[in-house]
This record gives sequence, structure tokens and C-alpha cells, in this order.
Amino acid sequence: MNTRFWLLACLFIASTQAVLSQYTETINSNRPGNSQGAFAVGRNVLQLELGLGLGQENHDLLNTEASAFSLDYAVRYGLFMERLEINAIGAYQRNEVTFDDGFVTGEFTQANFRLNSLGAKYLLYDPYRKRELEGPNLYSWKANNTFQWRDLIPAISVYAGANFDFEDNPFTPEDELTISPRIAIITQNNFLGGWVFVTNIIVDRVTTEFPSYSYLLTLTHAFSEKFSAFVENEGIKSDFYADQLFRGGAAYLFNNDFQLDASVLLNWKDTPTRTFFKIGASYRFDMHGQDEYLEEKGPDGEAINKKDNKKKRRKRRDDVEIEDDGGSILRNRP
Repeated sequence: MNTRFWLLACLFIASTQAVLSQYTETINSNRPGNSQGAFAVGRNVLQLELGLGLGQENHDLLNTEASAFSLDYAVRYGLFMERLEINAIGAYQRNEVTFDDGFVTGEFTQANFRLNSLGAKYLLYDPYRKRELEGPNLYSWKANNTFQWRDLIPAISVYAGANFDFEDNPFTPEDELTISPRIAIITQNNFLGGWVFVTNIIVDRVTTEFPSYSYLLTLTHAFSEKFSAFVENEGIKSDFYADQLFRGGAAYLFNNDFQLDASVLLNWKDTPTRTFFKIGASYRFDMHGQDEYLEEKGPDGEAINKKDNKKKRRKRRDDVEIEDDGGSILRNRP
């Protein structure tokens, strides 16, 4: 237990996961954490996220020890607009279990999906769009480089989807094929210095006999343009399975579209004790075209959109044709 405690402590000191946004020049991955960020991958972007894990699950009351293999996946696509993403998210696990109760010993295999869901995420509110259009404060270095109370206002998204639980599944409460709702509220704060804090509040399988309620808290930090790390706490409450899970790890960005990561998972309980080491990769097929401007509503939004349109007109004026002996070329000033 002491070894696991100090490993977890070191992970908290190391902290985070890659910074997320709407469409970005670099890949926007939810890995290696288990939470969803508030922002979508961007319109016409197809993204694949895959993780492989090896671990141990030992149950003191059942006198079982299990060597586990896990496969986590996510397929994400930006549909119609910048605010909207559809995704398929899942986690497959295979346990090779041995048991010994003092009288009988034996072995058996468990294999099925812990999670298999299809849904959509929509960005309701983005406070960073307004700040981007306002630009930096030209009269105050402090206002641009220190904590402001408005930094506590997060981006907010909602997620709605469905779980597909297969029959004879040892990891889910139902014995037969079941389709049930999965709903989440997602918030994200982007702080100065490359720190990001994401929360997920999830209501799961509420139409079944064993509804589940959970939260995820993910703290991330980018140490450089290439390297980032994260820590995460997940709490699960259900009559079928309840736990407190802790994750931590790091990610490395190889190029704008490809990221590798590694992480560990630990918990405190012994029914069962869970320890996993995972590696993963994220890759995107970037078919994103022209950036879509997210229009703001109301009086403040009208002022922002006017300012945005003014910037667009100024940029068009800056597209200057320069005549030379061979004809003309178009030069765009940054």
C-alpha cells in the first residue's frame, strides 16, 4: 500500500494531459485520461484514440486473482459545425481469473465490454471566444499574465448518448442485451501557464435496475509544446459497482496529428484492488477547411461579432496585389 501511495503522490506532483480546444493546429485528444474535454475536435476532423493496458484485479472477499488485458477506444468526428462532435467510446477487458477459497481451486476467463457507447457532445458556452476577440489588455501586463476571477468561468458542454451492454457480461449489471441512456455535463477551465481543469458529471444506465452516478476530475499541464502530463480522480457510485479510481501519466506530441501516451490506474479498495499500466496513441485525419466563427447572442455578442467582422474587413484590405514584370502575385500580411 505504501508503494502505491507514493506512486500516486509522485503522479500528483507531475500533473496533466494535453490542452483541448475547438479546432486546433495540433491534435485535440482526450487521452490518456478518461474524461471528455468540453471542446470538439473541429468540423470535418476524424480522430482515432486507442489504448492498450495490462493489469491486475484481486478480490479479497472472493479469493480471486485476475491478470487483465484492456483495450480502450474512441472514434470522434466533428459534424456540421465547430460546436458539435459525435463519438463512439468503449473499453474491452479480458481477465484470466484464478481462485482459491481453501477448499477449491480453479481458473476461468471473463471477457466483455466495460463500456460501449455512442453519443454526441455539444458546446453550450465558450468564454474564451469572447476573450480572443477582445484581445490583450494593452495597458496592463498584470491583466494579461496573472490570475483573473473570470478564469473561473468554464466552457460548458453537454453529452447525450446510449450504452450498448451485451448479454452475459460480467462487467455490467444486466444479463441480457440492454440499451440505456448516458448523459454528462462537461466543464473545462484553461488557466495561464498551460494548466487545464476538466470536470465530467455523468448519469448512467438510469433506465435499468442499477443506475450509476459518477464524476471525473482531470488536471492537466503542458510542460512544453511537445510534452504534457495529467492526474485524474474518478468516483463511481452504484449498487452494482462503486469505486474511487486514480490515474496519472504523460503524453508526447510527435507532430500536429499524432500523439503517444502512457498512464497508470490505481484504486484504494480491495474488492477488487485494481492496478493497470496503459499505453496509447491518438491520430487525426484533418479534413478541416475554413475556420467557422462561433456567433455570440445578445447585446454583448452583437458587439463582439461587429468587432470580428471589422477584423475580417481589415484583413481583406491587407490582401494587396503587387505588380511586377511577370504579372501580379497576392501577398497576405500576417
